[in-house]
Amino acid sequence: MKRFTFYLLLFFSITANGQKNCSLENNSFKAGEQFNYKIFYNWGAIWMEAGEASFSVFLNTLNGRKVFHFVGTGATYPKYDWLYKVRDKYESYADTLSLKPLRFIREVKEGLSYVYDDYVFDQKKNKVYTSSKRNKKACKIDSINIIGCTNDLMTAIYYARSLDFSKYKAKDTIPITFILDGEIFPSYIRYLGKETIKSELLGNIRCIKFSPKLIEGTIFKGGEGMTVWITDDENKMPVYVETPIIVGTIKVNLFSYKGLKNPLNCIIPENKNTPLKKK
Repeated sequence: MKRFTFYLLLFFSITANGQKNCSLENNSFKAGEQFNYKIFYNWGAIWMEAGEASFSVFLNTLNGRKVFHFVGTGATYPKYDWLYKVRDKYESYADTLSLKPLRFIREVKEGLSYVYDDYVFDQKKNKVYTSSKRNKKACKIDSINIIGCTNDLMTAIYYARSLDFSKYKAKDTIPITFILDGEIFPSYIRYLGKETIKSELLGNIRCIKFSPKLIEGTIFKGGEGMTVWITDDENKMPVYVETPIIVGTIKVNLFSYKGLKNPLNCIIPENKNTPLKKK
């Protein structure tokens, strides 16, 4: 499960074509929204409900200005802590109009590893001022030059939900640039079109489907093996993710939500003639 929450964030993270225009009108979310997910791990014939993750939106104040405060958390259930304990928290403060990041905080406890990052963005100078700590080492202070439209992981999620997917064709690639661990990562997602799936929570739902290019690591395979489904409506709510890993498979299912900005218009009546993929 090493760096699991990082990839849980990444596979919801996409940005506009070429990232030439960072500012989009937000019609997809509001303060008070919260999504909760259950994480399932498969090894051989055994499926385990291994943990939970959540994403929340708040309206807060930073340096005297109103900002969105995005919070993402992930944790294994205590009964699996003996195997690999995960307690992760990601926070981002962003401009309410442009959704550009202003500050990003990450505190990650995974196994015996501890990571703390505090990034302050200067969007006018295209710089990020970083304060980072790894395990018991001394805190490291630095600054990083960034290109325009660089996201942290949390702002990328919510920026993506403001995109107009009707501008893309199936198999189009959509670039993403994000900062993590003091490095700038260029990547992309591949838009895979639309698909109707069946979920235990919502029933039959129309979804937008895509596959992000992952960075190969100790758990996740590199490439486009991961697939993500988000609702095909104005909310663009992530509902399901599945991905192979080095050993086994991981699935992520939405099990509760609240505070949607828009009506949930992706649900369709049961139709025996419609091919459905159960999630």
